[in-house]
Amino acid sequence: MRSTQQIFQEISSELEKLFVGQKELVVTTQVALFSGGHVLIESLPGLGKTLFVRALGRILGCKFGRIQFTSDLMPSDITGAPLLDMRTQEFEFRPGPVFTQLLLADEVNRSPAKTHAALLEIMQEYRVTVDGTSHELERPFLVLATQNPIESEGTYNLPEAQLDRFMFKVLVDYPSEIEEEQILSLHSQQKDVNRRLVEELKTVTSPNEIMQIIEANANVRIEPALVTYINRIVRQTREWPSFHLGASPRAGLALMQGARTLAALRGRDFATPDDVVDICLPALRHRVIMTAEAEVEGLKMDDELRNLLRSIEVPRGDTPLVATPVSPSAS
Repeated sequence: MRSTQQIFQEISSELEKLFVGQKELVVTTQVALFSGGHVLIESLPGLGKTLFVRALGRILGCKFGRIQFTSDLMPSDITGAPLLDMRTQEFEFRPGPVFTQLLLADEVNRSPAKTHAALLEIMQEYRVTVDGTSHELERPFLVLATQNPIESEGTYNLPEAQLDRFMFKVLVDYPSEIEEEQILSLHSQQKDVNRRLVEELKTVTSPNEIMQIIEANANVRIEPALVTYINRIVRQTREWPSFHLGASPRAGLALMQGARTLAALRGRDFATPDDVVDICLPALRHRVIMTAEAEVEGLKMDDELRNLLRSIEVPRGDTPLVATPVSPSAS
């Protein structure tokens, strides 16, 4: 079996043929994929989210699906429902669009809570239960959900239980000037995207290999001192003065799993504090809630998380725990 680092480099190289920039999105999504997690993307329209997921599906050899969330979307529109077969006069389950491997849940916060709830079991248990019967989803299964940070009219806040199901939250901003020029050069000729996906991108892995990598990454070593470091970070979010609600133990698990996978992506069989720091913001920014006073003062979530990280001593030693000091650029 090829190494995680080798596959990561091949995937990233193929993505660069059609998708420009957004390094945090590219790296964090792959960490979630190879950890068995899901990603919430906060992004303005028109920044290439659909292209990214479709290209990723082509490169991974996985099936791609997209659900446009709207205010009238029902849970059965996602999961599927029993339909009457006129020939047999019996009800048969007809799978919904969630039966895929890479699912883009576009503008997920435009649907009401009952529709959000339909995703809870799916994201956690990888199965759909309808009329008491469970239907397994094909693995790997990765949900990339998007929400618009600007528009609030006609939207519903995602409940904490739903947010906690996402391993990471990624903030996608406008590209740099150079990156935007590359985008204009790549996509200004109005060529058929479906054709370009087939002709310009090659499949570099398979669902079976991805599942093997997920299992292998579980063996990446995390020393006890690093476990203590992760635990202190999570527990400190519950005492930080500008946070009204801190992170749950699931946040610590996300940091542990993410650090293991990121270490494997970097070619190591052990995790370091740097791995934890580099995924800390995506893993925590949607799991803590600012106090009303902090919001009035204009404090930013990421800045407060960086300050929290600086307040915690980084473990050091002669073994895999040597790390560079925490810097504000670790995002």
